[in-house]
Amino acid sequence: MYELIDGLNVQYGAGWTAPLGWLNFDSSPSVRIERLPLLGRFLTVNAARFPDRLLYGDIIEGLPVAPSCAKAIYASHVLEHLAYNDCRKAIANTFAILKPGGVFRLIVPDLRERTQRYISALAAGEDAAADDFCRSTLFGIAERPKGIVQHLRSLFGNAHHLWMYDEASMMRMLKDTGFTAIRRCTFGDAEDPDFRMVEDESRFFDPDSNIAELAIEAKRPR
Repeated sequence: MYELIDGLNVQYGAGWTAPLGWLNFDSSPSVRIERLPLLGRFLTVNAARFPDRLLYGDIIEGLPVAPSCAKAIYASHVLEHLAYNDCRKAIANTFAILKPGGVFRLIVPDLRERTQRYISALAAGEDAAADDFCRSTLFGIAERPKGIVQHLRSLFGNAHHLWMYDEASMMRMLKDTGFTAIRRCTFGDAEDPDFRMVEDESRFFDPDSNIAELAIEAKRPR
């Protein structure tokens, strides 16, 4: 169980971004495979191995972090990969490990922007509007996996989205959990300079669809 008097920086769904100064967790089964004693060092499911600093941890089940001790928590493009009720559990667990006055910053794809883009494309008579919408939301599957490697990557990769959010729905979920000072945020506007170590400007903007993603900051009240 991790606990520091001065507060922890915690990132979950970290993937390959695992900076020093943060506890970086990911629940991918690939992490467990790579962390197997002896055998794990020779097994790699993804195109590249995860950083050694990355720890296995599932925010739905609860991270090995003591309650009320994290001063900063970051989750970039994670929550949309969870079922709706699991996302509610994840946010509740985030609130539980955050210290009073601590800050939670998250990024998810913006459903409203993608929907508006789809409606505009329909109005313009674009016959690929539906296809573009499915690709931009990652709801559709263009091709079933073939071969053992593709099946493994599909099974362990968790690449598709299970639920999407707009600003109103995500803010409501945060408010219902107990968060306050909820606001839409942008890259580099966090008061805590430690977020600079973990945030990547490219995660705030989808260059393929030319859409600004939904980034929100919230605090656990003191």
